[in-house]
Order: sequence, then structure tokens, then C-alpha cells
Amino acid sequence: MEIERKFTAGAAESLPFSLDRYPHHEIEQGYLCTSPVVRVRREDDRYYMTYKGGGLMAREEYNLPLTEESYVHLRAKTDGNVITKKRFLIPVKDFGGVWADSPLTVELDVFGGVFAGLLLAEVEFSSVEEAESFPMLPWFREDVTRDVRYHNSFMSRVAPEKVRILDGGFSSAGESPASPGSAAGTPGRS
Repeated sequence: MEIERKFTAGAAESLPFSLDRYPHHEIEQGYLCTSPVVRVRREDDRYYMTYKGGGLMAREEYNLPLTEESYVHLRAKTDGNVITKKRFLIPVKDFGGVWADSPLTVELDVFGGVFAGLLLAEVEFSSVEEAESFPMLPWFREDVTRDVRYHNSFMSRVAPEKVRILDGGFSSAGESPASPGSAAGTPGRS
């Protein structure tokens, strides 16, 4: 079970810390299907196929290892935008205060490609109660956990010429925001 909340984080230059001090992973992922989500991912030199069940904050997730050869073969079959990003691993305790003893980690995604300039922060939790009681860090802009537009599977389907990166988020020009149950497809998976 994956339980996570997702937040916008503004622009990299507005962060109150330097990303250089944190480890990161290079990620590339594409979607074979978005309902249900079936994704292939390269993370540094590791390769996975992932199935995700429905849900916005809590959902089933299964990862299967792939070889590089099988990843390349499946990657060629994906639809839509290939999502590229650097994922920085930032301990929540680094921000002191109510977070000083927290064992949690912020996974800050700095997107490239079609979504260059977008930053999304994700925090994974061991329970829904823990997720719902988590106080936002001061540099988080908006909680977008339940906004399907910020799930990577939805982003993979946005026409590149319609993407507009805004301070703290993005919009798909000429399209109304998707909401659960909208014609944009089955929402809620990344």
C-alpha cells in the first residue's frame, strides 16, 4: 500500500535551501496504460514495471524488476509524454520545529522535458492517519494530493503544446482542470 501526500513547491530558486546538499535519483518513466496505471521506470541504473490501483492518497502499488533490455523494449510502447525528473531526498527533520524528530523524507521532484520548471514534493506515510495529520513544511505551496492534474499518469496525457508552467504549478492551456470522474479519464494515479 502506498500512502502519500503531494505538494507544489514553487520554483527551484525560491527554495530556502540548496538542492546540491541532498542526494538525488535520475528518473524517466512512461505509461503503458493509465487506467489502471501500468508504468515503466528507469531510476538511475534500475528498471521497474509498476501497477497502481485506484485512489488519490492511498492505493495499492506493485513493483516488478526489469532488465535494461526489457525496459527499453517496453518504453518504446508507452503512450504520451515521457516524464523525466530528478528526485531529491530531503529529510523532514532538517526543517526543525515540529518536524525535528520526524523520520519522514520529502521526495522533491524537479521535472525536465515537457514539464521543465515544475517542482512537486511527495511525502510517504505508514498510515492514512499519519498522512492526514502531517503539517505542511513552510516551503510547500499547495496540497495537491487530491488534484489529479498533478499525478504523473495524468501529466503523461497532456498535449505538450498546452503545458504552461506557473510559479507553484502548471496548467494545460485551453483545457479545464480535471476532477474525479471527469471526461479526462480515470484520475488519481501517478
